[in-house]
Amino acid sequence: MNRLLDEVVILMADPAQVMTLPIARQLLREQVLLHLSYTAPDGAPRVIPIGYVWDGGSFRMWTVPSSDKVRALRADDRVAITIDILGPPPRVLLVRGRAALETVEGVPDGYLEASHRTMPPEAWDGFDAQVRALYERMTTITVRPEWAKLQDFETTLPSAVEKLMRERAAGGANARQ
Repeated sequence: MNRLLDEVVILMADPAQVMTLPIARQLLREQVLLHLSYTAPDGAPRVIPIGYVWDGGSFRMWTVPSSDKVRALRADDRVAITIDILGPPPRVLLVRGRAALETVEGVPDGYLEASHRTMPPEAWDGFDAQVRALYERMTTITVRPEWAKLQDFETTLPSAVEKLMRERAAGGANARQ
């Protein structure tokens, strides 16, 4: 049990290491949507599902430049990302970082790549033509992980469960003395 807890502490210290774990790579490859959390201009929390591309160092997402999320992220660039599957066991990749915004002309290839992950290949051409006709510009949202944790409920756990396990282990050791 202690080895598991030691590994969890190490993994939380290095976001790049967390992102390369096999289960994290599986989630990044197989889950086509992530949940992006940010603070709205009214101070209320927001969370949205959004398509993304992981480029090995950052998450990239795209949206309309006049969207509420762009306005919110310009005011407060702090974000949290969750990518998960229910399981059993559940698997959750948690990431925190800051959003960098860049508005570009036309439809970025990355937006099409992220969108293509959600549909069959035979739908790509029609979709691409529709979005190219609709969007004159798009805003790219880029998030580089500053903090990351994987919870796979086999080798890593939520912090509250880790703490409870430490307390129980310490209590059990004290009871045996």
